[in-house]
Amino acid sequence: MQYKITPPAVIDTTVALPASKSISNRALIIHALTGGDIMPDNLSDCDDTEVIVRAFKEKPEVVDLQGAGTAMRFMTAYLSTIPGEHILTGTERMKHRPIGILCDALRTLGAQISYTDHEGFPPLRITGQPLEGGRLEMPSNVSSQYISALLMIGPMLQRGLELKLSGSIISRPYIDLTLCTMRDFGAEVEWTGPDTIKVTPKPYTPRPYLIENDWSAASYWYEMLTLNGNSDSRIKLEGLTDGSRQGDSMVRYLFSVLGVKTSFENKEMGVPTNVNLRYRRRALPRMEFDFINQPDLAQTFVVTCVLSGIPFHFKGLGTLRIKETDRIEALKTEMRKLGFVLHDHEGSELLWEGDRCEPAYLPVIETYEDHRMAMAFAGAAYQFPQMRINHPEVVSKSYPRFWDDLRKAGFKIDTIV
Repeated sequence: MQYKITPPAVIDTTVALPASKSISNRALIIHALTGGDIMPDNLSDCDDTEVIVRAFKEKPEVVDLQGAGTAMRFMTAYLSTIPGEHILTGTERMKHRPIGILCDALRTLGAQISYTDHEGFPPLRITGQPLEGGRLEMPSNVSSQYISALLMIGPMLQRGLELKLSGSIISRPYIDLTLCTMRDFGAEVEWTGPDTIKVTPKPYTPRPYLIENDWSAASYWYEMLTLNGNSDSRIKLEGLTDGSRQGDSMVRYLFSVLGVKTSFENKEMGVPTNVNLRYRRRALPRMEFDFINQPDLAQTFVVTCVLSGIPFHFKGLGTLRIKETDRIEALKTEMRKLGFVLHDHEGSELLWEGDRCEPAYLPVIETYEDHRMAMAFAGAAYQFPQMRINHPEVVSKSYPRFWDDLRKAGFKIDTIV
């Protein structure tokens, strides 16, 4: 299936954003570890969260997490502490996403994990049991989700957990989000040094919990407003928080230099409210930023900057290689279809210096089973009104109502089978 997108000249809409996938998945794992019956409120309805909910409800022996990388990492740690034997599996792409570093760390803590196919990759056979815990050292430059997975089971370990991180810490806001969510459920956890986190062996406490809406999803509306370029346009986003713990809330500051003004209707810190976006054109000669703490925003800014004619140099993109697809190569390939030549450097940087090539006639954007490719490239319809997007249904991974919200905002979306 393909979508052909025709955008409106003016956008005037209110968007009920999806709940944060990152917070939902952490709250679900911690909720299960509390043993309580108070489910978190405003859970995300995306695929990545649904597979965790289904696993907890159905308790199957073979747990199919499909393409949900976060769920695979979190459930690997969780099931290692729960008595019983399980197989964790997923899509073909999931079977090629490495998980050996996490499994090695869990084995050091006493977990029984084996690989049913290829060493270092799912599927996994996990025999859960109480784990002793203690001191552990692991590299921190691959995925913060490995670190979060270990931290969340820390309070349940007999000796707690002292985790020392070696190397450059990437996506630190996601680690801090994990710590904050743990503390919300009564855990005692803290940074005891620049590279060490200590978790006290004190069980979680069940409690009601409200999940904020998703700043990552908000980024696509910032992009739409920028590429629309009309000062009469306005977008209202519901359920976001000033001073959010989500690392991708940085999007409000990054887009401010591109001309998007963000105003909160309620400025009380920590209280979800409506956010109003307005656009005023600004001349930015070049953009440089290190996305090491916000890698999920990279696709949004690559598309926005290129289509706004703004050369860029983006760093800290190493983890994009092991996401749903190799996002660096995917961006280079799909941008070339639109007539733009991107360059990568040392596997973790992307640059665009204004290089152009002949665009494809009626370009069709591949999504590579990656929700963020579909959503980031939707805004390109402002310059390529006949552009098509393959497999648009992939947005269900994090933002199932994305296309419906675009239609509500005045976008015409034609289905081509």
